[in-house]
Amino acid sequence: MLFSRQKYVDLLISHKYNGLIKIVTGMRRSGKSYLLFKLFKQHLMEETDKSHIIEIAMDDFRNRRLREPDTCIEYVTGKMTDDNRYYLLIDEVQLLEQFTEVLNTFLHIDNLDVYVTGSNSRFLVSDVVTEFRGRGDEIRVYPLSIQELQEAFPQKPFDDLLEEYMLYGGMPYAANLETREQKSAYLKQLFRNTYIRDIKERYKIQNDEALEKLIDIIASSVGSLTNPQKLENTFASSGQKGITDKTIKQYLDYLQDAFLIEQAKRYDVKGRKYISTPYKYYFSDLGLRNARLNFRLYEPTHLMENLIYNTLVERGTEVDVGIVEISEKQANGCSVRKQIEVDFVVNRGSERIYIQSAYALPTLDKREQEIRPLLNIHDSFKKIVIVRDNILLNRDDNGIVYMSLRQFLTDLNSLNL
Repeated sequence: MLFSRQKYVDLLISHKYNGLIKIVTGMRRSGKSYLLFKLFKQHLMEETDKSHIIEIAMDDFRNRRLREPDTCIEYVTGKMTDDNRYYLLIDEVQLLEQFTEVLNTFLHIDNLDVYVTGSNSRFLVSDVVTEFRGRGDEIRVYPLSIQELQEAFPQKPFDDLLEEYMLYGGMPYAANLETREQKSAYLKQLFRNTYIRDIKERYKIQNDEALEKLIDIIASSVGSLTNPQKLENTFASSGQKGITDKTIKQYLDYLQDAFLIEQAKRYDVKGRKYISTPYKYYFSDLGLRNARLNFRLYEPTHLMENLIYNTLVERGTEVDVGIVEISEKQANGCSVRKQIEVDFVVNRGSERIYIQSAYALPTLDKREQEIRPLLNIHDSFKKIVIVRDNILLNRDDNGIVYMSLRQFLTDLNSLNL
């Protein structure tokens, strides 16, 4: 099954001729090369001759000579034989030596429109966009969304598709495998032989055991608040002393650079300020998270929270974890200040939305527990509770919206309902 990735194709089309380097980023094997060299190239060939599309796969050993800056520039300019527009597509551009200088050179060629891919966020986003000072244009590609899978496999009942998605995620190759055994084996191999190996080789990590254990801790505590100091204590309590919070922070940065995990900051809703620590970490693909734990730690509540986070980020919103401070009376009559959590504070420009993830609301007590943080936010922004059950959208007397996970995932307009 071929996936259309139409959202990303449309993004690339809308960014054509804008005078910027289009930087397609995302985790390894998420479909960046397929998007650029197959889908987007098909679009380009509808409006220009194939000779005006210059392709370079930097990770192809046959192109190793093009990793040298002058050779690459000479190769590209040598392909340009007239004044018509040319399109340059470079895969894994981070393998090109002095790539920021080379790309800056290409920016000076008026009839050249440049698109590049890369799999390391720090090497690309911070270096390229900063170096270009506004002349780099990032387009982030995520694993397949459940909506994309639903379009590709319309014959599958949604609940079956969702259950499979929460277990095996949205890596394109895995989605096309037929059996659970094949999906499981592929994801385990991908995590071990691609992501972990890349991180170890790129950053020359000596303490393999500490990195592996950190990944296991983050994978088994998705959605839990943590920070490097707490993680250092976890290492120490398990007998691994000498792993400092500084080293742990570096390793967490490496995992984020590889787009394996995302960090969600805490936001004080009433104080209108960020709290420096602790944070929450979510896996960019649920299948990879589950594969890391050998598919043994399947926790629907935490996976649903991770899925909602991924969907919000993929839709282009800014997502934080909300903190609301309240005053609570104790049995002795004294009041104490305490913090309660809103799962997600979502920002879209000047608009804000508060979201709670509730796998189930079987009792009135459970419902009151879930909406308690929302009732203590005294502003006019929308408040939503997303539940796993296939309920009809409804609002309670407090104006809180209740919607099903299915509606949230499949309706791109769900946050506006």
